[in-house]
Amino acid sequence: MLTTRFVTGAPNWTDVRAPDLDGATSFYGELFGWRFRPAGPDAGGYGFFQLDGRTVAGGVPAGSDQGPPAWTVYFRSEDARATAEAAEQAHGSVLVQPVDVMDEGRTAILADQAGVPFGVWQPGRTEGVDVAGEPGALCWVELYTRDIAAAAAFYHQVLGLETSAVSFPGGTYTCVNPAGAGEDAMFGGVVPLADAPSEAEGGPYWLPYFAVEDPDAVTDRARRLGGTVRMPATSVPGVGRMARLADPYGARFAVIRGEPAQG
Repeated sequence: MLTTRFVTGAPNWTDVRAPDLDGATSFYGELFGWRFRPAGPDAGGYGFFQLDGRTVAGGVPAGSDQGPPAWTVYFRSEDARATAEAAEQAHGSVLVQPVDVMDEGRTAILADQAGVPFGVWQPGRTEGVDVAGEPGALCWVELYTRDIAAAAAFYHQVLGLETSAVSFPGGTYTCVNPAGAGEDAMFGGVVPLADAPSEAEGGPYWLPYFAVEDPDAVTDRARRLGGTVRMPATSVPGVGRMARLADPYGARFAVIRGEPAQG
């Protein structure tokens, strides 16, 4: 699972783009107990979702010309411009050129070879989120894609990510970890869209998972708050209990209660 021991290539930030940020703030506040703190008058409406005073994610108002509401996963980069150039060389694209965010860091929005958006964050004063892997915080990410081999090659070339196959009851799962960090640093997986019919309609994308103590209660609460249950709470042996949801504006995310590590 994800931690705040951020290394190059690991997720270190996530944010949601919503056409009604006040509405999104209300939804996630009631769902996870998050509070929203605006970044200031010069931040274009951007702000921070916090849990007990610790930042867990960002939020930004979205215009109709910025694509559909969505969560964006950001990966740690030592050099955002070099990473953007590597993405282009690997047949991806640069959606938002690298830009400094005051003294906090440097960011860019890229797309992989299949057109899936993702971000990179080059730390300055801000390393990343303040908390990960705890209830209410980011703990895992998944890439849904049509071609696992092509995606693995792209992210290896651009972010140095490594993949490995892990067997579980019912099949094999492709896990992802930073270069040279080994299985203990796994932070996500890659899933073929062919194996997830409910995801195929929306196309390839990165899905953030947030840890929760009771996925069933969170699922019921999301439905009551106007969200969509895309996959009801389901138990996966050896993994945990999870659900795939969307907020009232269509931004997709998941929640999970992982099984305790054995041994």
